[in-house]
Amino acid sequence: MSAAEGHRSTPVDWIVAVLASVMCVACILWNLEAPTRLGVAILTQQYMAFQLGLALTIAYLRFDRTGETRSKVDWIDGSIAIAVFVVLMYAAADFSWLLKEQAYRPWQITVIGAVVTLAVMEGIRRRAGWMLFGIVSVFLVYALFADKVPGRLIGKELSPVRLVQYVGFDPSAVFSMPLAVGTIIVLLFVFFGRLLFAAGGGTFFTDLAMAATGRSRGGSAKISVVGSALFGSISGSAVSNVVTTGVVTIPLMERGGYSKKDAGAIEAVASTGGQLTPPIMGAAAFLMAEFLDISYMVVAGAALLPALLYYLAVFVQVDLIAGRDRISATDEEVLSARQVLADGWHFAIPFGVLLAALFWWRLDPEDSALLASTAIVLVGFLRGYRGQRLTVRSLGKVFVETGTGMVDLILVVASAGFVIGILNVTGLGFALTLVLVDAVGSNVILLLGISAVICVILGMGMPTSGVYVLLAALVAPSLVEAGIQPVAAHLFILYFGMMSMITPPVALAAFAAATITKADPLGTGLAAMRVGWAAFILPFVFVASPALLLDGTAAEIALAALLTAVGVAAVTLGIVGYWSKKLGPLTRLGFVAAGFLALPLGFLPALEDIHAAGALAAILMAVTIKIMSGRGLDAAPVGHREVS
Repeated sequence: MSAAEGHRSTPVDWIVAVLASVMCVACILWNLEAPTRLGVAILTQQYMAFQLGLALTIAYLRFDRTGETRSKVDWIDGSIAIAVFVVLMYAAADFSWLLKEQAYRPWQITVIGAVVTLAVMEGIRRRAGWMLFGIVSVFLVYALFADKVPGRLIGKELSPVRLVQYVGFDPSAVFSMPLAVGTIIVLLFVFFGRLLFAAGGGTFFTDLAMAATGRSRGGSAKISVVGSALFGSISGSAVSNVVTTGVVTIPLMERGGYSKKDAGAIEAVASTGGQLTPPIMGAAAFLMAEFLDISYMVVAGAALLPALLYYLAVFVQVDLIAGRDRISATDEEVLSARQVLADGWHFAIPFGVLLAALFWWRLDPEDSALLASTAIVLVGFLRGYRGQRLTVRSLGKVFVETGTGMVDLILVVASAGFVIGILNVTGLGFALTLVLVDAVGSNVILLLGISAVICVILGMGMPTSGVYVLLAALVAPSLVEAGIQPVAAHLFILYFGMMSMITPPVALAAFAAATITKADPLGTGLAAMRVGWAAFILPFVFVASPALLLDGTAAEIALAALLTAVGVAAVTLGIVGYWSKKLGPLTRLGFVAAGFLALPLGFLPALEDIHAAGALAAILMAVTIKIMSGRGLDAAPVGHREVS
């Protein structure tokens, strides 16, 4: 078993492989309640300290100071790895006593807090980048000088020793809910996803997307949209979605006739949407359920319609671009859906188990993931897909890849715990909410606009879970305080946090796609904003119309979904400028105007008639142009007047 391909395994590779495997095994045993069954009482914080110790040790053994993977360790990082391992293993072993003595501030807690704080901060600098490092550093510095901050943001005084004791040890800071969700729930879902792909699930998804859309116009781009949605809904990272599916779909799109910028943009937007799509949503769904203290089923249900509308906008756009630019079906040999399903029908079993466990049996997410993982192992050993099958060797590799893949997320949620702890202990969380709400008064639209900008800026360069946890602590309380429903507020911040992935200047998903296409990164980012335009307006829509989050009667939900679908399609027609033929400027403007009027964005009931009128106008325009085009009545682009 090699932790790094392409070279002979080193002692560091073997140590990392063992530690990563132990992380997965510990998570499985914890969720099977093995300690309780064996009569051993272990606190959740002890388990979290153990997992954080393993993750930090792997981080300093595997990644150098620039964040790149390596197989040889210098003496400095080796010493840090040993120190964090020893300190956190001690904390895990003696956490109960330390917790009892916390009020007396023993020197052991100071050492643990200092080591955890420094190690996590350097870890996120290496792996998550300077943006998250800078944000968390601002909060740490604020905590030291909170009592000297003028105005309403003044906070409680904390000495450096008290600060590291608190953020690096307290169950309300680093060992709080985000780290618990990451090490107990998310790790199992990452394990589930890795198992699925080791058994051939990734190839199955791509083949299924090809079979469903490959033979239609613009089939290569539609394969990207469908495949990335399927892949991304169980993956934890928009960037990893791009580099995993993009190496297949982007060359297909380029050969099909899409420009380099459009090909990269489509893949980036499709991959980013996976983090907003149930069942897993890049682990944000589980964090959201914990923050709001509601069931996972409520979160997944609320996210479903907005995700479908997001992909509707992308799908319609790639189809219209294909029609406008005369892009035909993919030139690849495409299997039939019957062939794909005949070879890969067994993948329905673990998904069926997962969905039944979550929504029918109402099991906890971690128990559902464990059952689904067991189902994959059983069917994966018994049946392969196009030459790919689970083996003992590949199963061992899944344990290693899951553990090492979780390192970044554990570092991010640990640092988010720092921020949450500081917001609580200094009183800054309450003060920020008051300042933001008072600044905009009763203007909810202005508050949403300011919050959206803050979310995009804070989300730049950060992974899904880190974006959500940070924004849930900083921005969501202000929205809830202003009267916005909690689920809508939290989905709002998740959407705009994710939009940082396709919004320059730090559009990580778009830039990752640009490395594959060799196109201009900034141009790809701007194109991604055009392709993903709906994601910038949908959060405002579902805040104004909670029926889109399945909060309402069946009639209200159906009406909101229909109006939004018509509005999204109409605006997309106007943006692309094609519907049976190229559209002129006036017609494009008409579609955009009618589409925006159709969107149920009105915060007043009196505007319902306007939304219906906008939807009707958009439909009548589309039908009229289609009929005229079919009869050949208008040779010039619609909306242009020929000059005689």
